[in-house]
Amino acid sequence: MGKKLNKALQQILSPENRLDIRNIKYLPRWAILGIDISIIIIADLLTIIALRDLTVNFYEYLSVPQRMLLVITVNTLFFFIFRTYAGLIRHSSYVDALKIMLACFSTFLTLLFINYATFLLIGEKIYLVAGLIFYFLISFSLLFLFRLTVKQVYEYFKRTQRNQNLQKAVIFGADENAISIAGALEIEHPKRFDIRGFITNDSTRRNIRIMNKPVIYNGLKISQEAKALGATALILSENTLTAEEKFAVVEDCLENDIQVFNAPIVSSYEDEKTVSHKVKSLQIEDLLDREPILLNKENKREQLTGKTILVTGGAGSIGSEIVRQVAEYQPKSLLILDQAETPLHNLQLEMRAKFPDLNFKCIICDVGNRARLELLLKRRAIDVIYHAAAYKHVPLMEENPHEAVFVNIQGTKNLADLAVEYKVGHFVMVSTDKAVNPTNVMGASKRAAEMYVQSLYHNSGELEEGNKTRFITTRFGNVLGSNGSVVPLFRKQIEKGGPVTITHPDIIRYFMTIPEACQLVLEAGAMGKGGEIFIFDMGEPVKIMDLAIKMIKLAGYIPDKQIGIKITGLRPGEKLFEELLSDKSKTLPTHHKKIMIVQDQPGNYEEINTSIETIIKSATKLKSDKVVAKLKLLVPEFKSNNSSFSLLDKEPEPENQQKKIS
Repeated sequence: MGKKLNKALQQILSPENRLDIRNIKYLPRWAILGIDISIIIIADLLTIIALRDLTVNFYEYLSVPQRMLLVITVNTLFFFIFRTYAGLIRHSSYVDALKIMLACFSTFLTLLFINYATFLLIGEKIYLVAGLIFYFLISFSLLFLFRLTVKQVYEYFKRTQRNQNLQKAVIFGADENAISIAGALEIEHPKRFDIRGFITNDSTRRNIRIMNKPVIYNGLKISQEAKALGATALILSENTLTAEEKFAVVEDCLENDIQVFNAPIVSSYEDEKTVSHKVKSLQIEDLLDREPILLNKENKREQLTGKTILVTGGAGSIGSEIVRQVAEYQPKSLLILDQAETPLHNLQLEMRAKFPDLNFKCIICDVGNRARLELLLKRRAIDVIYHAAAYKHVPLMEENPHEAVFVNIQGTKNLADLAVEYKVGHFVMVSTDKAVNPTNVMGASKRAAEMYVQSLYHNSGELEEGNKTRFITTRFGNVLGSNGSVVPLFRKQIEKGGPVTITHPDIIRYFMTIPEACQLVLEAGAMGKGGEIFIFDMGEPVKIMDLAIKMIKLAGYIPDKQIGIKITGLRPGEKLFEELLSDKSKTLPTHHKKIMIVQDQPGNYEEINTSIETIIKSATKLKSDKVVAKLKLLVPEFKSNNSSFSLLDKEPEPENQQKKIS
C-alpha cells in the first residue's frame, strides 16, 4: 500500500504533471466580470467603514443595502459600456487601465448627478460627496491592483520557468520599434529570449534604461558589446542601417559566435504576439538584398494599362513575378504561357485569389510549337510580349544541347518572327550573364537568341515606326530564390545536416532578387527604343564559399565541424566567374544610374538567320557534337569549359572544319 502511495505521489509531483500557472487557460469573461463586481462590493464596504470613523452624519433617504445596490448597478453598467472584462488579465496594458479609469470615473459622475438630482427633487441627498470620492479612488485602485497582481504573478512564473533554456540576447536599436520588439518577446509563450539590454548608435540614448534594461552606446564592436551584457544572440531591429552597415554588423557577430536574428518593422496595428513570432533567424537573403531600385511607374502604366500582354515561361521564377507585377497595372488581358502544367496550375489559383477582377488566361504551350503560337497571335492583338521561357540549367543543357536549341533558340525565333508578322508593339527578352563569353551550351544558346532578335530589329528598319516591333533584351545574373538557385540548395543541405556542396572554392557570382530582376524587365520594356541590351549594376560579386560559410553560421552551426563543406569540382560548362559585358562591348548610361545599355554591333540578319536555321535542322537529328559545332560557328566566343565539347574548340584545318560540321 505504501509503495502504491509513493508511486502515486511521484506521478503527481513529476515535472510533466506539475502545476504550471502559465498553462492555465484564460478566464471566461463572466468570471472576470464576477471578480470585478466582487471587488467593487469590497470597495463600497471599505468606503462605508472609512466614513463611519470619520463622520456620523449619513443621509438616511436610502438604506445602506439600497445605496450599495445603486452603486454596484451603476458601476456594473459602465463595466459593460467600456468592456473592462473583455481583456486578458495576464496581458493587461495601459489601455485596460484606461478603461477601468473611465468606468470608475463615469460611475462617480453618474452617482454625483443622481445625488444632486435627488436633492433638487426631494431636498435630500443619497450619498456624501466625500464618500463618492473615496469609492472612486478605492474601486479604481483595487481593480487596477488586481490586474497588476495577476500580470506580475504570471510574469514571475514565466521568468522562473524550468527545463527551458532561454537564449540571452541584446536588441540592436533603442527606438520605438526596438522597444515594441522587446515587449513582444517578453510576453511570448513559450519564451525564447532573455533580453539583456539594448545597443544603439543614437548617442542621445546612451546611459539610460529601457524596460529596466541597460542601453549601451555602440562605441566598440557589436560582438564585444553583446558579450559584455552576457548575450549570445543579437536581434536586429534597426531599420536605418544601410546594406553595408548591416553586413558589417552580421560579419562581426558571426566571426565571434553571436547568433543573429531579424526582427520586423512593427506597425501600430500589429499585435505584439504576432510580432514576436516574426523574429526569425537572419537569412542570407537579408544580407544579399540591396537597396531597392526606385523606378518610374508612369511610363510602365502607359505601356501596360489597358493593353494585352503575353508572358512566356509565365510559371517560372522570373515569369511568374513578371505576371504579378504586370497584373498591378490592370492590363486589358494577360496571357500566361508555359509548358510546365503543375506550376502553371498553381499560378492560376494564386492569380484568381489575388486578382479576382483580372482578365487573364493560362495557356499550356511549348514555344517551339510555331503553329500553336501563330494561332494565339492571330486570335489576339498582343501589345507586349515578355519572353522568359527558356531552359537555364547549365549541366542539363550540356547533356541535351538539342533541347537548348529547340527552346532557347527556335522558341525565341518563332516568337520573334510572329511578333513582327502580327505587329506586336514591344518584345522584351529575358537573357542571362551566361550569354557573355559563354562556356556552356545554355549560355551560347541564349547569346544566339540575343543576336537573332537584335538583327531582326535592325533588318526591319524599312518598316514604318508604328508598325515596327521593338526588340529589347535584359541581361542579369543569378536570382535569389529562383528554381535551382544555390541558396535554396544550400538551405536544404544544411537542414539535412550537410555537407554543403560547392563546385570550386574560388567561384563567384552576382546576385539579385526576383522582384528586382522583374522590375528591370518591365523598366527595359518601357524605356527601350528597340535593339538594345539592358544590363543592371548588380553590385559586388559574392564568393560562393563565403556564402556557404555565412549560411551555416546563420543557421547556428559551426562550418566544417557541425556542417561540412565538400568541394565537388566544376560542373560541365561552368566557369569561375560570370560577366555582364564582353571585351568588345561598351555601355551607355540611362536615366537610372543602375541601368545601362550595352553598345553592341548587331550582326547581319541574313547570315544569322541562315546559321540558326542550320543549327535547328542539326538539332532535329539529335547529333550533339554537330549542334554544338554549328553553335560555336555562330557564337565564336563560345569556348567550352570542363566539357566534352572542349575538343571542338581545337583549331582544325579549314577544309576539315567544313567537312566535320557539314
